[in-house]
Amino acid sequence: MLGDAIVYGFSLYVVARGPCGRRAALLKGGIMAIFGVGVLAEAVVKIVKGAMPSADLMTGVGIVALAANVFCLWLLSRRKGDDVNMRSAWVCSRNDVVANVGVLLAAGAVALSGSAWPDIVMGLVIAALFGTSAVGVIRDARCERQPVAV
Repeated sequence: MLGDAIVYGFSLYVVARGPCGRRAALLKGGIMAIFGVGVLAEAVVKIVKGAMPSADLMTGVGIVALAANVFCLWLLSRRKGDDVNMRSAWVCSRNDVVANVGVLLAAGAVALSGSAWPDIVMGLVIAALFGTSAVGVIRDARCERQPVAV
C-alpha cells in the first residue's frame, strides 16, 4: 500500500504543477514494475519455503483493500482520459482492484483446498498483470508528446 500512496501523492503533485505528467507516468510505470518483481519474488519464496498462507488474514486484508481501491478507481474514472499521468494512476488503481479480487479468490481456494498453491498461482498472475501494465504505462509515457512552448 506504500506504493499506492506514492503513486497517488505523486499524481496529485503533478496535477498541481502542470504539464509534467510524462515523467510522472514513467515513475509510476517503474513502481508497477518493481511491485511486479516483488510479487514474483514473494511467490518464489513461498514455493521454496512451503509456507501456508492464512486464508482468514488474506480475506480480511483483501476486503479492506478492495473497498479502498474501488473507491479510488471510482474517483479516478472521471479523469483517466485527461493525460498520461491520470491514465497511469487509473491503471494502478485498476490493477489493485483486480489484485484484491484475486487475493480474495485465492483465499477461498486456500481455505477449501488446504494448499498454498492457489495463493502462489494468484501471486504469479498478479505479478504478470503488474509487469505488463508497467510496460504499457512506460510505453505510453514515452510516446506522449510534450506541449509545444509558444
